[in-house]
Amino acid sequence: MTARIKKSGLWTKILIFMAILGPGIITGSVDNDAGGITTYSVAGATFGYNLIWTLVPAFLVLFIVQEMNARMGIVTGKGLADLIRENAGVKTTFFIFIGMLITDIGNTTTEFAGVAGSMQIFGVSKYISVPLVAFAVWILVVKGTYKFAERIFLVFSVALLSYIISAIMGHPDWGEIGTAILRPEMNFNFATISTIVGLVGTTIAPWMLFYMQSAVIEKKLRPEDYKYTIIDVFVGCIATVVVAFFIIVSCASTLHVNGQVTEITDASVAALALKPFAGALASEVFAFGLFIASIFSATILPVAASFYVCEAFGFEAGIDRTWDEAPQFYWLYTIIIAIGAGIILLPGTPLIRISLWSQRLNGIMLPVVLICMMLIVNDKGIMGDRTNKKSINVVGWITIAVLIGLSMTMVITSLF
Repeated sequence: MTARIKKSGLWTKILIFMAILGPGIITGSVDNDAGGITTYSVAGATFGYNLIWTLVPAFLVLFIVQEMNARMGIVTGKGLADLIRENAGVKTTFFIFIGMLITDIGNTTTEFAGVAGSMQIFGVSKYISVPLVAFAVWILVVKGTYKFAERIFLVFSVALLSYIISAIMGHPDWGEIGTAILRPEMNFNFATISTIVGLVGTTIAPWMLFYMQSAVIEKKLRPEDYKYTIIDVFVGCIATVVVAFFIIVSCASTLHVNGQVTEITDASVAALALKPFAGALASEVFAFGLFIASIFSATILPVAASFYVCEAFGFEAGIDRTWDEAPQFYWLYTIIIAIGAGIILLPGTPLIRISLWSQRLNGIMLPVVLICMMLIVNDKGIMGDRTNKKSINVVGWITIAVLIGLSMTMVITSLF
């Protein structure tokens, strides 16, 4: 009888976790978007395994930041943009979110570039693939519900693990990878610093801080759900770093080893460039992962941007609301998708510059948002007894200082 009760208790916990599952895994997985895949591909092709060590501190910081988001959402019942407006004032909020919006329009453009490039590998013109995908993701959000959309997103999250196959087919040198992680090397020049800023900016993107907290609220999670939410966040962070790791390994073990650095102009070119060295299947698997990641992120990024803009300025927001209930949210979502898809259909668009600089802007905007977060999460008037522990504050403020230092170094090295 006791064993049966214990078993029943275990199943109850599993069922509760499955019900809560979503925000952490989705937020973590969508970090590996087309822009991120391009940045990881360039890092692997250009520097080999040398910058793979950045994923270790990135994981630690990613988990701590996402935990803070989840805790803030559960305790306050408010989105991060809401809290920033209430505590930083309208002027500061306006300038933060103008910068964020510009960055995320660039990010969304990159996602549609990923759709176009990946489908061209399979013989589909961008003039067919981009409009179809833009319409599909628009319908999913505007006509669907949060619960339905979340299930689709979880399927996409699993599909991103296809990059593991692509990396293994490149026959990487695992000993060299271990050395690169245990004995990190870094040169203080613009190429290295800007790539590191881009890697951090795509692994821990500012928009995800807003989406994660909004998703917790949309899912109506409560304080008693916190321990299950943390597991969800942890799994999502693991997924983020694992996928990033294997993308870097794919390009480092093939393109870097064979001197094909100049070949990389976007992630789809990386997929094609793999073919002579790892085979057609590895190339197609890489392209499939890019396509899934691009659709996934082309849906989530405009949602996240619409969430934080509407929250910041007091408009209704949410996938479960109708167009009449949240017109500003849906109009902004529609406009961002239209701009992102429209730019890709223009001839001569500098995709690699848009992609890399959108990730670098993520890295520059991140410390600004993190400073706001750290001040809010340590305010007892807002968080009560759920403020940060000292150890989390130490990691948080060190992260902010390092990001500011990297961003300043990138600017200075670009001038000289």
